[in-house]
Amino acid sequence: MNVALSMAAFALAASITPGPVNLVTLSTGARFGLRAALRYVTGATVGFTLLLVLLGLGLYEVLEHWPFLTEALRLAGVAFILFMAWRLAVGDGTLSDAKTDIAPTFLQGATLQWLNPKAWLASVAGMGAFAANGEPERVWRFAAVYFGVCLGSMACWAWAGTVLRGALGNPSRVRLFNRGMAALLLGCAISLLLS
Repeated sequence: MNVALSMAAFALAASITPGPVNLVTLSTGARFGLRAALRYVTGATVGFTLLLVLLGLGLYEVLEHWPFLTEALRLAGVAFILFMAWRLAVGDGTLSDAKTDIAPTFLQGATLQWLNPKAWLASVAGMGAFAANGEPERVWRFAAVYFGVCLGSMACWAWAGTVLRGALGNPSRVRLFNRGMAALLLGCAISLLLS
């Protein structure tokens, strides 16, 4: 298997599996439609790719010298995931982008990736496997492959959410769906606190 195909396979396995970012993407697609979800997806993809590149170019070494930063990032991630869960749980069940209910933004997508332990683990593991020596050409190549695969994977979650939108025909179903997504995010936050 050539290196680019191996990189793509790794990126797909890490990007398409459920996690906090994909759960928010699914929910955003269901609540606000594909366009709003794709703004969030683009932010999350850009945020992740930036994290990947910076780790590949040496950020991981900085974190090894100051381990308290890793713990601070973990706790900030838990707090942000809890915030997103709260926003889902208190939603009124409408499927519009009314002014009282705002879709997650590009910046929130990027931020959640930086606070997402799954993203950090995927970045460290991926760079360790494909660019361990920190050679810039390999780092950028892996980042380019990952960007495309990550964007496509998360777009699938956004599309799945828009498909669900049709099944969530009334506010009570939407509230139930939102609370289910909030409970899954709460589970993610709890597992992060216990790890």
